[in-house]
Amino acid sequence: MSGFWRVLGFFLERFWRRPFVAVSVIALTASDHLILVQRCDTGQWSLPGGMMDWGETILETGARELAEETGLRLQSFEGLVGVYSDPKRDPRVHAVCIAIAARVDGEPQVLDVKEVRAVQAFPLSDLPLADLAHDHAQQLEDYLNGHLGLT
Repeated sequence: MSGFWRVLGFFLERFWRRPFVAVSVIALTASDHLILVQRCDTGQWSLPGGMMDWGETILETGARELAEETGLRLQSFEGLVGVYSDPKRDPRVHAVCIAIAARVDGEPQVLDVKEVRAVQAFPLSDLPLADLAHDHAQQLEDYLNGHLGLT
């Protein structure tokens, strides 16, 4: 039995205590409105996104999470906004978040009722920056100011 615990300890130490990879999507409609989702757990607004699944690319993760949370389709990739790695950016886990900008199409709707309370398209001049989850205000400010990079 001690061999089992030693192997388990090795596994947990080497593999479990690693940051997760997440993707957030700065999703812009054809009318230049930004899509935000309202989280069920905190009531805050956030960018659509989530954790990368095994075997996915960043764009596949962004497209999947966008579709699962909002019903929208990723139409075109506009660019990398930044990589956000502050261990405190997500209070649940240490997740390195890759923020991308994309054009989207379709009709926004709540599909994941366990995670998302509402989906809304905001004019860029009327974003709720003071009430965003995680570090999404920083991601949006970086995008709006044209600052791309690593934080």
